[in-house]
Amino acid sequence: MYHRPPSQNNQLMRQAEELIAASSNRYRITVQVANRAKRRRAEDFDSMDEPAMKPVIQAVVEMWEELNQPEIIAD
Repeated sequence: MYHRPPSQNNQLMRQAEELIAASSNRYRITVQVANRAKRRRAEDFDSMDEPAMKPVIQAVVEMWEELNQPEIIAD
């Protein structure tokens, strides 16, 4: 269900490292990821759909995209 190929795992690790490096506070970014994952899990639970990936992974990917592609949230 949540199995990711090694290349995707490497990409996820790189994205997480970039998020941490871009943050001025490692603890704070960790809490932000956890809070977003918690919200995502609640949304997935409410929709009763089978999630494509774990909420924490989805949170890291979303936050990384927001950091590196600000035009996504500019609209």
